[in-house]
Amino acid sequence: MRIVSKYYTCVFSLPLFLIPLFVGNSAERQRWVAIMTQGEPPSRPPPPAPFSFTPPDGSGLPRLMLNAADWQAAAESVLPRSVYDYYAAGADDRTTLAANPAALAAHRLRPRVLVPVGGTSPATTLLGSSLAAPIVIAPTAMQRMAHPEGEAAVARAAAAAGLPMTLSTMATTSLEGVAAAVPGGGGVRWFQLYVFRGPARATTEALVRRAEAAGYTALVLTADAPVYGNREADVRNGFSLPPGLRLANFMGDAPPQDEEGGAEQGADEEGGAAAAGGGGAIADMDASVAGGSGLAAFGDAMLDADLSTDCIAWLRTLTSLPILVKGVLRADDAAAAMAAGAAGVVVSNHGARQLDGAVTSVMALRGVVEAVKRPPPGGPPPGVVLVDGGFRRGTDVLKALALGADAVLLGRPVLWALAVGGQAGVAALLGSLIDETRRAMMLAGVPSWDRIPPGLVVLPDGRIADDAPVDASGW
Repeated sequence: MRIVSKYYTCVFSLPLFLIPLFVGNSAERQRWVAIMTQGEPPSRPPPPAPFSFTPPDGSGLPRLMLNAADWQAAAESVLPRSVYDYYAAGADDRTTLAANPAALAAHRLRPRVLVPVGGTSPATTLLGSSLAAPIVIAPTAMQRMAHPEGEAAVARAAAAAGLPMTLSTMATTSLEGVAAAVPGGGGVRWFQLYVFRGPARATTEALVRRAEAAGYTALVLTADAPVYGNREADVRNGFSLPPGLRLANFMGDAPPQDEEGGAEQGADEEGGAAAAGGGGAIADMDASVAGGSGLAAFGDAMLDADLSTDCIAWLRTLTSLPILVKGVLRADDAAAAMAAGAAGVVVSNHGARQLDGAVTSVMALRGVVEAVKRPPPGGPPPGVVLVDGGFRRGTDVLKALALGADAVLLGRPVLWALAVGGQAGVAALLGSLIDETRRAMMLAGVPSWDRIPPGLVVLPDGRIADDAPVDASGW
């Protein structure tokens, strides 16, 4: 009896609005909550429901996919080894691959408190488009290796989430097919571009014109790939496209047949293959390469190793689309790209797939932001700065924007979610990351992106980022 008496004494000494949480049935609790919250601002959207994954071999219980690590572990269990290795691997000893997330973790947050954050929203605008959050789907190649719907599924999920998708030149669905895959042509789509050398430069020009005609709203020029990096997993696996898949943007007038005998949706009957000459071999990329990678052989044959800032000026003669230069890790390179006519840059080490030992993107970010957003008098107008490389959490997004970025690009996690759950998996991943970002903003005292408090980020060396000067003497 004394125990019961103490329980009721404790409960009824609580503030009035907390009593229904301890007594009464569910309906009574809901009625009390409704009474006590009258007049409050509209409630925030509920967090998305977690995605549940059951191993296909029945080896385990269903698991909730709550973060990028969950999606990756599940994807490893369903993908063929050579495909998983292609997506997951970095160059050489993978030191930069490990350093990317470690560098993000080493940047710490100094949250503000007593800041009203009830109406916090992660929404933003970028290159004239409204985004649900400062997150862009990065260009990742050959997505139909992960799921039969590949790039089309990602495009639909991104459009539904209110985020832009960047389509890779090396896609297994044509750029026209991806545009047609989204109902009503909705969503924001960018196109990633490689510049090819010699006669194949005509293929690059054709891709630019096709992208603009298909409604893509920006070009993302990859600048850090004069050759492909040394990805030893691909060499060991003798990586090439699986049977039945092609690089769809290079197909000529004989698109592959689907299972019912029809042409692949969106295949361009006058596409890049004819312009390149020998496009069928490029599209297949399935020639056996003794002791090597079919992708590396493709890069050696096609990529322009003499690319310079002149290419930006050349692209400006072809299109009015904004050009973002991807693969920038130095302030002087960023300044040169802007001077040549770029609208902005993507701070990136190519997911650690190119030069092993390269600095991490978050380490390079502040210098590039200074060069792009605060140009010298008489220089080009300020541009936008995006960043990728190990971003997995809403807190990572918050750190990037507090350091001056306009948005982050998300690559591998999208592939893992695609492999595990197709369009629904990607939608679940994006929904959870948007919610994580909003939650991180609230916990850090950031009601909106234009109200990031000074001194939010602490650098790995212990200095407050806003108080640590950036040396601009070299650019």
